[in-house]
Amino acid sequence: MSLPRRFVVEADGGSRGNPGPAGYGAVVIDPDTGETLAETAEYIGVATNNVAEYRGLVAGLRAVGALLADGPVGTVVQVRVRMDSKLVVEQMSGRWKIKHPDMKPLAAEAAAVLPGADISYEWIPRERNKHADRLANEAMDAGRRGDRWDPSASTAALDTPRAPVAADPVTPQVGWGSAPDLGAPATLLLLRHGETALTPQKRFSGSGGTDPALSPAGLEQAERAATAFAALGTVEEIVSSPLRRCRETAGAVAARLGLEVRIEDGLRETDFGAWEGLTFGEVGERYGDDLDAWLASPDAAPTGGGESFTEVAERVSAARDALVTRYAGRTVLVVTHVTPIKTLVRLALGAPPEALFRMELSAASVSSVAYYADGNASVRLLNDTSHLR
Repeated sequence: MSLPRRFVVEADGGSRGNPGPAGYGAVVIDPDTGETLAETAEYIGVATNNVAEYRGLVAGLRAVGALLADGPVGTVVQVRVRMDSKLVVEQMSGRWKIKHPDMKPLAAEAAAVLPGADISYEWIPRERNKHADRLANEAMDAGRRGDRWDPSASTAALDTPRAPVAADPVTPQVGWGSAPDLGAPATLLLLRHGETALTPQKRFSGSGGTDPALSPAGLEQAERAATAFAALGTVEEIVSSPLRRCRETAGAVAARLGLEVRIEDGLRETDFGAWEGLTFGEVGERYGDDLDAWLASPDAAPTGGGESFTEVAERVSAARDALVTRYAGRTVLVVTHVTPIKTLVRLALGAPPEALFRMELSAASVSSVAYYADGNASVRLLNDTSHLR
């Protein structure tokens, strides 16, 4: 068998419950031809997502080792590992410390599989890791039936056709074709705080009046969000508005993830002035002309010294720029309010100010914007509430 000197390993792992029934999948690819050289998958019983991801990495590297056992290749082997687990990629690249006791032996095992090989790691989005993901799910499905994964019955390769890699796999790629390498973006996961007593009543609740706590419903929403982010496994930092409802929401997630919460004053909600605590109808009755002006112009402010949308956009932009610089290439959970989130989305889209009135943001909903090194931004998610169901 004539073997390449370069290999791409794509690996994935999953847990249906985190922890729960878990499995992994890995595929070894010839980057010059796009040919699948080996596939492996296994149901591993009850485990966490992170353990399953690491087990997939180890299995993928061992699959390369098994191929190399068929004969020498004559030079140093290069392996490009591609995974959608930010945790595994960053820890194996040496950029993050490995603190969890369950991860340390797995990372050591992975590092020892191919001594002397030139191994590098690249994070890829989940949608570009479909082959390994489908192998992992096939393994979990087999485990649920009480069976072992059967490679002869796998359809993962058929469902994920691929082309050759356009350049040396040691050079980071975007997909399988050539593209500018802008590096990993700073990704802001925008979590609106959970409900307060004012939320169901649709009352103006900004930063200029009372500072309400989360209601019992809001506390439940915060816990559900915490569970979802723990399962996701990608949050590296948490930043919050200084207002209580956000700090309580952020605290629930931080407690689950073992992270600290950093306060960013620029993420506070709009100061609604004399409108604080009133419904939209009540504001219309008492301050009709001011309300009309506010709806017509981003430069108009609420009655009684409130903030205009232009003023809010200025401070939110400054906070955004600071976060993107501070957390370049990292994924940050930003717990904030309706207006700051809508403003970040609007600015990322290049939409006019009136777009603020055309977005729906539910309590404890998640939106996401990625910011790249060339200054461009990409809105990836808006008002996702699936974790609350």
